[in-house]
Amino acid sequence: MHMKTRSFKIWGLLLVASLLMSVPLQAQTMTAKELVNKSYNLFLGKSSFSIMTMEIVRPTWQRSIEMQAWSLGDQYYIALITQPARDKGEVFLKYDKDMWNFIPAINRVIKIPPSMMMQSWMGSDFTNNDLMKQNSIVEDYTHKYNGSATIDGYDCYEVNLTPLPDAAVVWGSIKMWIAKKNYNMLKAEFYDTHAKLVKTETASDLKVMGGRLLPTLLEMTSNTKPGDKTVIHILYQEFDVKGIDLPFFSIQKIKNIRPREVHTK
Repeated sequence: MHMKTRSFKIWGLLLVASLLMSVPLQAQTMTAKELVNKSYNLFLGKSSFSIMTMEIVRPTWQRSIEMQAWSLGDQYYIALITQPARDKGEVFLKYDKDMWNFIPAINRVIKIPPSMMMQSWMGSDFTNNDLMKQNSIVEDYTHKYNGSATIDGYDCYEVNLTPLPDAAVVWGSIKMWIAKKNYNMLKAEFYDTHAKLVKTETASDLKVMGGRLLPTLLEMTSNTKPGDKTVIHILYQEFDVKGIDLPFFSIQKIKNIRPREVHTK
């Protein structure tokens, strides 16, 4: 009888081991910070090129902006405004931790100080920091799993982000919902230092672009100014693009950069 009991215990252990092996190792060992970083990097690759439109909606008016963007890793980024006519040719450059703005109307390049990184970008609900893809959410916060939830039919991890003691950030906390299956961030809530919800970002309409399943509709909604929101439609996305290297991201380049001709439909 003793041998039979021992045999059943051994088979039980083997069964548990086989079940664990059937779960992706990554899901077992990934920390909350690694999950956020993985989600963040979905839009980056070694390099990338994208075409998008941005609609700024206010209770009494709205405007549309068209742009093209180039990136190298998470430290180098260029955004070129292609429409409307009054903003056409305006360029933003992120080079490591510095950011510049080229204004063709006055033929000047202006350096944007760190104190303005959280200011509105082009009058939208996104900040300079949001559009310049600064990896602050990875480096400046602690990350903790806080259960699961369903967003738009996707089973998601809920992750709470709390700023590090010495981090130069404005958010008191952030909550993110990241799809377990494809690692896309589908929702994020941004709270001030008094735990008041300030704005909510949602990502939807997932499509394969550049060989990756990605959201193509991003919406930032104000929770303090009713009726204010900004919607970004990603029309084209390409990764690991030839010719996008470090010399590409220079002040001289942004004075002469031209839009690429790409068929987005």
